[in-house]
Amino acid sequence: MITTDELCIGYDEKLIVNHLNMTIKQGKITALVGANGSGKSTILKGMARLLKPKSGHVYLNGKAIFEQKTSEVAKQLAILPQNPTAPEGLTVAELVAYGRFPHQRGMGSLSKKDKEMIAWAVDMTGMRKYANRAVDHLSGGQRQKAWIAMAFAQDTEVMFLDEPTTFLDMAHQIEVLQLLEKLNKEEKRTIVMVVHDLNHASRYAEEIVAIKNGQIIHAGPPSKVIRPDILEKVFEVKCDIIQDTRTGKPICIPYGLHKEPSLIETVI
Repeated sequence: MITTDELCIGYDEKLIVNHLNMTIKQGKITALVGANGSGKSTILKGMARLLKPKSGHVYLNGKAIFEQKTSEVAKQLAILPQNPTAPEGLTVAELVAYGRFPHQRGMGSLSKKDKEMIAWAVDMTGMRKYANRAVDHLSGGQRQKAWIAMAFAQDTEVMFLDEPTTFLDMAHQIEVLQLLEKLNKEEKRTIVMVVHDLNHASRYAEEIVAIKNGQIIHAGPPSKVIRPDILEKVFEVKCDIIQDTRTGKPICIPYGLHKEPSLIETVI
């Protein structure tokens, strides 16, 4: 469904992603993991057509994504960036309705299909009782669910989410991840997300792509990626791996750094 071919992305003269070849598996949840500055968000933006590559290609459903019309891409792929903000006073229902924009013609009013998809997205995310409340008056977790509802309403085969659980407490993190898992299982949607918590990636993703310096270090199911040798290479940390008795998935327990900082580095 989504592949990259020798993709190179950068900012100004600095190259962040160099000759990336990646395939996103259809109908799966894929997590991109790596240290800060490793290129995870840049890769996500490049695949979503938010960043123009310096060279190489991204293919969406077999067609070069930069050769497709914006409206065509928006009907196939939704993206939720980091920390999105809504205009002051905009209600949840109004925000979710923006997800139907790619499916509308001209300045027409919402169709029956639009209204059905908005209602479905609001119900799917459990935001019905907040539909008429201003987004800027919600808690952080509720705001994130409102934005996810907007992406749901877009009704695309693929969803990209850049750190969807950042700044959320533990309960809201799990709530958001379970919501995405539900969409994947019940609606068979392909989900690609940047995740910082390795144990969340292991628990909720079927495929994990470990990235360092804009390059794929290893990719595969959690059991093949959440391993001490790979995590030491990607994150420069030493860790133990145990098995979650409930899910059978690996759990990472870090215990030290690959390279102990010197006294000077510690002071600095």
